[in-house]
Amino acid sequence: MGLGRIMAELCAEDRKPVDETAQEIIRRLEEEKNFIPSSERVRRQYAYVLLKEYKKYLTERSGSGR
Repeated sequence: MGLGRIMAELCAEDRKPVDETAQEIIRRLEEEKNFIPSSERVRRQYAYVLLKEYKKYLTERSGSGR
């Protein structure tokens, strides 16, 4: 899947946890041949969850626990 690697790359690129970053995660997942539903509603929900996970990833990496 590569999600962990993608998040590490985005963190190294100093990407902020914003909507554009969620879209970039989806783009990179699709590039790696991961299935992403075509439904706009489902994609929005998926982007929301990915952004939430990216925020969690950044918090864990910073060690702040917020």
